[in-house]
Amino acid sequence: MKVLVTGATGFIGSYVAEKLLAKGYKVRCIIRPTSDLRWIKEKNYELIKGSLFDINSLEEATKDVDYIYHIAGNTSAKKLNEYIDGNCNGTINLINAAIKNAPNLKRFVYISSQTACGPALSLDAPSTEDSPLNPITDYGKSKKLAEDAIKSFIDKIPFTIIRPPAVYGPRDTEIFSMFKMINMRLCAYIGFNKKMLSLVHIDDLCDGMINAAEVNTTLGKTYFITSEEFYDWKHIYRLMKKELNKNITLNIYLPHFLVLAVAGLSGFLGSFAKKPPVFNYQKGIDFIQQYWICSPKSATKDFGYRQKVSLEQGIKDTINWYKDMKWL
Repeated sequence: MKVLVTGATGFIGSYVAEKLLAKGYKVRCIIRPTSDLRWIKEKNYELIKGSLFDINSLEEATKDVDYIYHIAGNTSAKKLNEYIDGNCNGTINLINAAIKNAPNLKRFVYISSQTACGPALSLDAPSTEDSPLNPITDYGKSKKLAEDAIKSFIDKIPFTIIRPPAVYGPRDTEIFSMFKMINMRLCAYIGFNKKMLSLVHIDDLCDGMINAAEVNTTLGKTYFITSEEFYDWKHIYRLMKKELNKNITLNIYLPHFLVLAVAGLSGFLGSFAKKPPVFNYQKGIDFIQQYWICSPKSATKDFGYRQKVSLEQGIKDTINWYKDMKWL
């Protein structure tokens, strides 16, 4: 079986490609000339240079593949149209190329985001696949638009959409900042109320994605692949402190208005830079939400998904990897 993985040089994509290769798939990756190849070099992949906007490279990449895992996307931008271009228009280009060049395609797996749905309303009502979509950021809106675009091809392409929550594990650079903070004996909390969130370890996410692609019950459907429990930051920090063997010397509670003020200033200053700012007002809005929680029940029902990596074990393994790599 031939499989195309977009975003294979990134955190999630690199793991998906490795797992598919281990299962016996012939793995093809589309890479940009400027891509960092550290996670895929010396792997037995077919590498095609191009992008989601280079039609010739897309036609070469999609030729006669049996599966497509579309993980590449734009996670930072200055304007909504930039997000839409990277996450929606690029996806449409890839689908059109697949329709033309992959007549025996068995599944187009799209990695969306919990942000396409938006935060849950309460602890008793986690987001499900039936929840109304209410994205609160431009990134979330662009992922929703990409989902809508994919669904418009329902008669032309066999697809499954996956919405992960926050993802952690070896190679991650996002939640890594929290590990660094704890390693410095600091704890920062957003606001004064308990923030609940879903998390998924990279192994659970990738195994769930591949399992979803290989069964017929998931055709044309959307799934949350996530932890079975909801966590608050105090519990997460407690596990990090335990594995890092650190005592916290300073706990900082940041009021919502201060988070938004700093986020707005960072976004304003970042608008003059060449690259989009890492932290902006929309990211601040994201941070102050109380319930970023979702349910995996549909995934469990349709393809037997279960969380295999406990948060405690996942944090332990992630910290050991960071230490081995000299990141901590």
